Amino acid sequence: MQDGHDVQIYEQAPELGEIGAGIQLSANAMHVLEHIGIGDAISAISVRPGAYVFRLFDTAEIIQTFSLAEEHLALHNAPYNQIHRADFHDLLVARVRDLSPDCIHLNKRATGFVENDDGIALSFADGSAATGDLLIGADGVKSVIRDQICGPVQAVYTGDAAWRVTVPTKDLPPNFIEEVMSVWMGPGRHAVCYYIRGGEILNFVGAVEAYDQPDESWTAKFPWEKFKADFDGWNDKVQTIIDMVDRDACYRWSMFKRPRLDFWSTARATLLGDAAHATIPYLAQGAAMAIEDGAVLMRALQERDDLAEALKLYENNRIDRTARVVETSDANKKLFHLDSVEEIRAAFAKRNEGDDRNAWLYSYNPLTVELL
Repeated sequence: MQDGHDVQIYEQAPELGEIGAGIQLSANAMHVLEHIGIGDAISAISVRPGAYVFRLFDTAEIIQTFSLAEEHLALHNAPYNQIHRADFHDLLVARVRDLSPDCIHLNKRATGFVENDDGIALSFADGSAATGDLLIGADGVKSVIRDQICGPVQAVYTGDAAWRVTVPTKDLPPNFIEEVMSVWMGPGRHAVCYYIRGGEILNFVGAVEAYDQPDESWTAKFPWEKFKADFDGWNDKVQTIIDMVDRDACYRWSMFKRPRLDFWSTARATLLGDAAHATIPYLAQGAAMAIEDGAVLMRALQERDDLAEALKLYENNRIDRTARVVETSDANKKLFHLDSVEEIRAAFAKRNEGDDRNAWLYSYNPLTVELL
């Protein structure tokens, strides 16, 4: 739309909304969000954490830290923001409707597509269809479009599940924890904690190795007692958070993955975001990768007159980048869940997380990176 294309969006849900809680937007994503005109609005309702802090699960001893906030902005010319998913979603929807008020169509579940030299037709479960020049399948981990382009790919349970809860900051003890991105690590599990909505809410995600009742859902509720037991023996901060959550609102998301795709386009259809490269959230880059995808696809369409060539340019410049994020997230599962504090100390003594991420992850600008 902003780049001059006539875009129509088909959403399977009957109404717009967002589930979940926190989302992290590092500089590589913020470049794009500033480009589309919502960077200032995001920053106004976000928290810019002072640092990324890795801690031991039991004593909360700091193992390693690297600066964010002003240093991240200075290094990469864009901020690191932590925002509520619902707030981010609202800003995106408002921007889309500013550009094209009637382009979002609800209650449209895609069932498949047919393409030829003249265009592409997308069919929906209600019997209707839509036509156009290009189809972008941004339909998530259970993508119908991916299955048609690449063939059905069976989801595999990773063995990890994530507890997702929030606590109003006003309910916490005074000066409970500084405004940083905290990662507590321990045998078989880790926890992530940070503020959102301008500091009004503390977001907590606890990832545990779990083999009971895997369910690929964001909305599966589990007993608070199970949540409490999963973090037995962890430090006082974690215990306080768990004790203060709404015990009827403890959600646990079982994490699934699919094999890497070697291609994700036809002559008139392609994939974007989780449909192409779903990742476990152990690098906080799932949303950022989708945002990067959108920017690189926009540039590929600008640089190539032939649509099939543009889609090939797009995927060639995204497959390795997104695969590295997926693989690094997988590696963090092992790093964060080592069997003893001695192993955790030894592993971090051999690495510098800040230097590594600044060198290749946060420094990437999808608006200016050379497309090969």
